[in-house]
Amino acid sequence: MTWHASLRLDYAQEGGRSVARFRHDGPLRILQSLYPEGHGICHNVLVHPPGGLVGGDTLQVRVSGTAGSHGLVTTPGASRFYRSEGAVALQDVHITLQAGARLEWLPLEALYYSGCQAHNRLLMTLEPGAELLGWDVAALGLPQANQPFVRGSVLQHIELQGAWLERGRIAAEDTRLLDGPLGLAGHRCLGSLFIACGSEIARPRRAALLDAARAVMEPSALCHTAGATAPGPQVLVVRVLAPLVEPVMQLLKAIRVAWRPLLWQESGADPRGWAL
Repeated sequence: MTWHASLRLDYAQEGGRSVARFRHDGPLRILQSLYPEGHGICHNVLVHPPGGLVGGDTLQVRVSGTAGSHGLVTTPGASRFYRSEGAVALQDVHITLQAGARLEWLPLEALYYSGCQAHNRLLMTLEPGAELLGWDVAALGLPQANQPFVRGSVLQHIELQGAWLERGRIAAEDTRLLDGPLGLAGHRCLGSLFIACGSEIARPRRAALLDAARAVMEPSALCHTAGATAPGPQVLVVRVLAPLVEPVMQLLKAIRVAWRPLLWQESGADPRGWAL
């Protein structure tokens, strides 16, 4: 049996308050809106009750934001792509932000089980003046459970329409990619934290954000497998490799804490669910 689910989540500002409205089809929904930072930022948790995707499953998420809104979306735990007999499991996310809208897209890590056939796609369409802070964290296999990633493939697609595109396939049989010094070098978790903007990031602001990220990375145990770059005038990216998920998430969360005040004069407090 396969699951097909879709969700539409729309953020708007109403009377000085960011509000979320959603509708869904199938086992995918948003929990009650929370305001731990005040009415200006609406926190939501995206829940997929089946707990993971198998071959043939599809999850389609559409998120929008209007001027003045600020939404934050996370998940209660890792997403899971399970073993497939051949059919592809697809997660397809499209975020559309109007000028003056802000969104934080912060799902917890995706776990790719050995034997999966996974396609994880994120497309962002941002008007000038819109800004998005997001991440993607991919973990291959379950090394701590002695279940390495030895079969299957993962296709990842991250795109800021008209400005930035990263698309790559990780196949279990591609040992040069997985273990070679110019690939993952034996690591099995890769993470990207990014700022995507609908217009060019001013040079002083870009420099301050990159400096802040590098200051967090320098004393980290992952300093030799992490880096911060500006692949285009509208994008900043931090990339990190590690054997396991936990140190990657710890580092990316710390950089988010450093970035948020510089981006929006907001504190770097974690969403409540991350402390559970």
